[in-house]
Amino acid sequence: MTAIQPALDGSIPPAKKTATRQRAEDYDTWLAQVWPKYIEAAATGRVFTCWEIADKHQLPEPPDPAHHWGRLMTLLRDEGYTRTAGWACTNRPTAHHSGVRTWKGTAAARRAAA
Repeated sequence: MTAIQPALDGSIPPAKKTATRQRAEDYDTWLAQVWPKYIEAAATGRVFTCWEIADKHQLPEPPDPAHHWGRLMTLLRDEGYTRTAGWACTNRPTAHHSGVRTWKGTAAARRAAA
């Protein structure tokens, strides 16, 4: 049990919200949940990282995070929705500003959204 430190006026502060994220049960269910958000991001034509979209929409973690995020981005590229745009430092808290690939939506993604 963790101790709660009361404020100077004696009141108990509200509990802090932790940054926990849901984890999907299986790959297909997870893919069906996240796919539309990445198609939407690709349709904007702006450069983005995989984590930016996941964080913005509070998307669930896949069953195998170490491999499924990369697989998602490869599928989007293979389907013609995105292309590589370069590299950037990630904002993901656990990655310590590591270099990650950036993506940009293609003209086909913009046409699909229209």
